[in-house]
Amino acid sequence: MQDNVQKQILYPDEVYAIQGAIFEVYREMGNGFREEVYQQCLERELAARKIPFASKPELVISYKGVPIEKTYIPDILCYGTIIVELKATQSLSPEHVGQVLNYLRVTKNRLGLLVNFAAYPKAEIKRIVL
Repeated sequence: MQDNVQKQILYPDEVYAIQGAIFEVYREMGNGFREEVYQQCLERELAARKIPFASKPELVISYKGVPIEKTYIPDILCYGTIIVELKATQSLSPEHVGQVLNYLRVTKNRLGLLVNFAAYPKAEIKRIVL
């Protein structure tokens, strides 16, 4: 049974590594800072751990195969496949989940991590699978 569950989890090793970086940032910084602070700290931690990432990649949106002017910019894209969206808010909302789902649709990636650094006693990480 455990093997079947493990096969269903997308990118388990990569997510474990990303989560380790997230929890290290939270351990060091705690809660109470703005999202931009956590963004910079997480980028440094990902780099220190040699986790490949792109910061604020611009995602082109198309309508009927033709790009439109509006673009999306997620916070971080790790390993070229995992969207990491950061928040520093009292609680995660359905709008935050919808935001990550839109990023996944545009990139055709399947996994997003929605992270709330304002949670207590530890950072909240929500896996979103498309």
